[in-house]
Amino acid sequence: MSGPLDGILVVTLEQAVAAPFCTSRLADAGARVIKIERREGDFAREYDHAIRGESAYFIWLNRGKQSLVLDIKDPADAALLTRLISRADVFVQNLAPGAATRAGFGSDSLRSRHSRLITCDISGYGEDGPLHDMKAYDLLIQCETGLAGITGSAEAPGRVGVSIADLCCGMNAHGAILQALYERERTGKGKGVATSLFAALADWMTVPLLHYDHTGAQPKRVGLNHPSIAPYGAYTAGDGKQVVIAIQNEREWKVLCEKVFLNAGMAVDPRFDSNVHRCENRPALDQEINAVIAGLTGEGFIARLRAADIAYGAVNAVADLSRHPQLRRMDVGTPSGSVSMPASPWNWRGETIAPRPVPALGEHSAAIRAEFK
Repeated sequence: MSGPLDGILVVTLEQAVAAPFCTSRLADAGARVIKIERREGDFAREYDHAIRGESAYFIWLNRGKQSLVLDIKDPADAALLTRLISRADVFVQNLAPGAATRAGFGSDSLRSRHSRLITCDISGYGEDGPLHDMKAYDLLIQCETGLAGITGSAEAPGRVGVSIADLCCGMNAHGAILQALYERERTGKGKGVATSLFAALADWMTVPLLHYDHTGAQPKRVGLNHPSIAPYGAYTAGDGKQVVIAIQNEREWKVLCEKVFLNAGMAVDPRFDSNVHRCENRPALDQEINAVIAGLTGEGFIARLRAADIAYGAVNAVADLSRHPQLRRMDVGTPSGSVSMPASPWNWRGETIAPRPVPALGEHSAAIRAEFK
């Protein structure tokens, strides 16, 4: 597959989710990604066996890569990895803190020997600070950053239902590597980037953190509602179907009242005539809204919202996503056969992306060993 990163060689000592997410996007763009795996393989291969005996996470995040099995503590294998890195454009690693350096593959040392090399170190808490050597996994980071504390219902915190810390971190690593590649085009020199799961979610927690820093108030868990905009949340129609409505300004609020609730006076009710007032009087607001939609089916409510051009969304299950009319899919080859999954979120105009397959463990070991002997 051709792509904007054709000719770029990425060598990655990776496992789990964050680094594989990053490098899968580089592979999608045409980079050659050589994934170094231990003899037993990336442990994400065993997260589940849901896809004909293979892991859903693994096949999602490792398409288009080559798998090379190495024992980096073995001198011969370490020498092979050294040769690979000497020809690489990008080196990515997310081993345990300090593990790559102890094995002789610290980023600073590598860049001192290879001036065009771009290195990316992914960790849990960063490379310094009192917790830099703590083990870190997605749920732990969701809790440590306070994300779990503002997620869930009023009764209990909750986990975001995907590995959002890893994925956010992988996105940051991907963006930083692309910036470094672009800079190298101008300067001829590579550079090192380090990012972490904690820093990734801390950045995404900026708004609730600023609210706390400047008001002293802890954001409340509000379930399927927006904490500072109303009405912006889920409401249940008479047939039990939940629908989320989202009002962003006073013009939309007026239209909602007139054309959906059929109650123009509600828009100018002193309790509801501004977003601040609606949030202050949210229980009364919800009572008024619920009284209207209790007499509607979910589809009837949606029909009114569409006719009024009010933003809405159904509270869907994964089964609904599977048959959603906007879901684009692609077929990806795996060792167990082709798998249909969501297409790349990038839709290049006039181009069709044909993803390369997911590798079997060590599938490319012999060929790579011969190429880099």
